[in-house]
Amino acid sequence: MKIKSTPASLFVLLALILFVQISYGQAASTTSRSATISDPMIRRIWVEGMDKSQLYPLAQELLDSIGPRLTGSPQQTQANEWAMARYRSWGIPVRTEKYGSWNGWRRGTFHMDLVAPRVRSLEGMLLTWSPGTNGPVEGQVVVFPNVKEATEFEAWLPKVRGKFVLVSFPEPTCRPDDNWKEFATSESFARMQTERTAARDAWYNGIRKSGLRGRDLLHRLEDAGALGILTSLSSQQGWGVSKPGSANAEQVPELGLACEDYGLVFRLAEKNQGPVLRLNAEAQSLGEVPVSNVIAELPGKELPNEYVVLSAHFDSWDFASGATDNGSSTVAMMEAMRILKAVYPNPKRTILVGHWSGEEQGLNGSRAFVADHPEVIKGMQALFNHDNGTGRIVKISMEGLAGAGAFFRRWLSQMPGDLNSQVNLLDPGVPDRGTDHASFICQGVPAFNLSSVGWDYETYTWHTNRDTFDKLVMDDLKGNALLFAMLAYMASEDPQRIPREPRVTAPNPQTGQPAPWPTCTQPARSSPRIKP
Repeated sequence: MKIKSTPASLFVLLALILFVQISYGQAASTTSRSATISDPMIRRIWVEGMDKSQLYPLAQELLDSIGPRLTGSPQQTQANEWAMARYRSWGIPVRTEKYGSWNGWRRGTFHMDLVAPRVRSLEGMLLTWSPGTNGPVEGQVVVFPNVKEATEFEAWLPKVRGKFVLVSFPEPTCRPDDNWKEFATSESFARMQTERTAARDAWYNGIRKSGLRGRDLLHRLEDAGALGILTSLSSQQGWGVSKPGSANAEQVPELGLACEDYGLVFRLAEKNQGPVLRLNAEAQSLGEVPVSNVIAELPGKELPNEYVVLSAHFDSWDFASGATDNGSSTVAMMEAMRILKAVYPNPKRTILVGHWSGEEQGLNGSRAFVADHPEVIKGMQALFNHDNGTGRIVKISMEGLAGAGAFFRRWLSQMPGDLNSQVNLLDPGVPDRGTDHASFICQGVPAFNLSSVGWDYETYTWHTNRDTFDKLVMDDLKGNALLFAMLAYMASEDPQRIPREPRVTAPNPQTGQPAPWPTCTQPARSSPRIKP
C-alpha cells in the first residue's frame, strides 16, 4: 500500500510503529522473564496470566453490568448465574450450594430534594433493607431534642407526626481531620476538636436520657407517626465518602444524607428556617429467599480427597458496586482458576474455589461450608483467602501455624521476583478473625489470609459509596491472580502436608499466657427478622 506523505498519514504511520514497538516490547518482556523461571509449570502459569488475562472483562461485566451483590438480593442471584456461566465456558465444573435463606430486598430509584426555604437536590440514599415510599412524600423536618429525662422526650414525641426526624449528630465540619491538620493552625485544629467532642458528647447524652436507644428508639419514632428517619452518612475519613449501614426502622423509610447535606438540613431545622423535604424512594421486600455459595473445582487426579482452596466472598454491600470489597478478589480467584484450567487441568490434589455469600452478615456462607463439608476440612492442604482491596499482595500471615512458614518460603522462592519480592511473611503470626479464612482457621486447618498494599482501602472504598470499578488497579490484580494460581499449583503438588501443630496464639495481656485458640461460630442460616 502506498501512503501519501501528508502530516495526517505520517502521524498514523508513527503511531502504528510506536504501537508495534510497545507490543513487541511487552511480549519480549514477558518472554524474557518467563525464560528465567525454572519450574516449567510456573513458567506456563506466568505466560498464560500475562498474555491472556481476562481480568478486565470479568471485572467490568460483574461490577458495571450486575453491580453490587447484597446478600438476598436479585443481583446476588444474577451474579451467581454469571459466575457459573463463566466457569462453564472455561470447562470448569461448578455448582451452587444453598446454605440457608436471608431477607430478600430490592433497591430501586431514590431521590430527595430540599424544596424550602430553597431548592436543592440532596446527596443520600435509602439504607439497606429499609422500606421505601409509595410515591413521593413531602414534609417538614424536626431535630431530635436534647432532653434531660424520659418524660421530656415523651412530651416532645407528638411533634414528629408527619415529619422527617433527624437522629444523627451533625458534624460541624465535613473536612477530614488530616485536611485540618495540614492547613489549620495548631490552636485552631485543637479548638475544633475540643468543641466537636463536647458537642458530640452532649448530643448522645441527650439521646441516652430519652430512655431509648438504637432500634427501640427508631421504632418509637415510627409508632409516633414520623414520615421518615434521617441519619448522617459521615465517615469523617475522606472527601465525599459515605459509609451507609442497615436500616433499623421497619415501617417508614430510613435514609442517610451525605455529611454536607445532613448538616445543611440540620442547621435549617435547628434555626427554625422552615426546611421542607420531598422524598421518592423505591424499595421492595422479597421475604425470606434462598442464599447460596458458588463452588468451582478442578478434581485431583492422585489425591482427590485432599484440597487446596481459593477463597473470596462474593457478596457485598450495595452502596456502590462492591468493587474492592470484594469484587476484586472474586475476579482474581476466577482468573486464577481459568489459568489453572488452561495450563494445569489435572492437579494432584483437588483445587476448589469458594465464592462465599453472607460474609458481610457474619461469614455465614463460609461457616456453613465448613459445617457442611467435614471431608474438605479433614483433607485440607491449604486455603488462600483475599479480602482487603485491589492492591498487590504484600503480607501473608501463617495464622499461628508454626510449621507453615517453611512451605511458603519454598513456594515463594520458585516464583518470579515481580511476585515474591514484596511479600512479607508473618511467621508464625497469630490467627485472625476478620474474614472468611477465620471460618477455617478456627478448625486448626491451614487457612491463610493474604493482605494487600492499602490504596486507601479503609478510607475511601471499604463499605462506601465510592467502591466502584474505576478504583481497581489492574496491574496489581493481575499479579495477585498469578500469585493465587502459583500457590494453588505448588500446594497441590507438594509431597508434604502442611502440619496443623504446633499452634501459636497471642498472649493474654492480663495473664501473659497464650490465649486459647479461636473457637468456631455456627452460621446464621436465616435472617434474624423479616421486614414488611
